[in-house]
Amino acid sequence: MTGRSEEREQSQQQRAARRQALAYQGSFEAVIAILIATGIGYWIDTSFDTSPFGLLIGAAVGFSSFVLRLLRLGRLLQEVADEEAAENDGSD
Repeated sequence: MTGRSEEREQSQQQRAARRQALAYQGSFEAVIAILIATGIGYWIDTSFDTSPFGLLIGAAVGFSSFVLRLLRLGRLLQEVADEEAAENDGSD
């Protein structure tokens, strides 16, 4: 009986670690997207003397990709939670 409860606890820990890894990866990617797009906008401004339009457009594109990534991450985490709930319902 204890072997089964230990197995269940280990499985729950693995699922929690997966959710945490997905959240960390998604947030890291979202922040990097803003930095890269803003950097490209700054480079365009300095190369073509279009200040501040390149920077503003780059920041807008970066922020848009940030929001899109967080929405996708939320959807993915919800799917993982739904799978876990279905698995827990089936094992009881």
